[in-house]
Amino acid sequence: MFTGLIEETGKVRAIRKGEASFQITIAANKIMDNLRLGDSVCTSGACLTVVNLTKDSFTVDIMAETVRHTTFKDLKTGNRVNLERAMRLSDRVAGHLVAGHVDGIGEITRIQKEGIATLITIKIPKNLAAQMVDKGSVAVDGISLTITKTGGDNFQVSIIPHTARETTLLTKKTGEKVNIETDMIGKYVRNFLTRPQESQNAKRKIDTRFLSENGFI
Repeated sequence: MFTGLIEETGKVRAIRKGEASFQITIAANKIMDNLRLGDSVCTSGACLTVVNLTKDSFTVDIMAETVRHTTFKDLKTGNRVNLERAMRLSDRVAGHLVAGHVDGIGEITRIQKEGIATLITIKIPKNLAAQMVDKGSVAVDGISLTITKTGGDNFQVSIIPHTARETTLLTKKTGEKVNIETDMIGKYVRNFLTRPQESQNAKRKIDTRFLSENGFI
């Protein structure tokens, strides 16, 4: 589990492509402190497992499923990626709960300045648009952001100077792709409210008795 607060950006040092999956090595600094084999690192939005370590780099495997649903298929040596180590249970969740499970790919369609902020509009698949709400949370390339506006097949976020400096987001141009993870809590609520009714029991009124029986209170 992650918070969407990027610790540093790393540089892709090597890419070894296999038949359907591949392995990447990333040079990093800050996150190398106490990093161990088997640890999870959120890499531009995707939760990846450390399989090899040196003093200034780590290596992760990217399986075919991850390749299909992320922008990693376009990754090149020298590219920079957003990095965050898994959160501790005792940490403050200063961003929002991020699983590192990318839901789909968005495309940057507009970048504009507004005072000290930069507004970015991102086009997304319709199934993801249904999970977006104004002032809700979204992870873009692993960065926890607040949605400032939704509109059909797109949404807008506002980037403060600190986020611009500490992440890769403003190195991208219009037309470039980004990894999108929608809000975890919103997904569960939407699924609960829209899934097909499996039985007459499922049509029960949601009241205090129902919540108690199902462990919510």
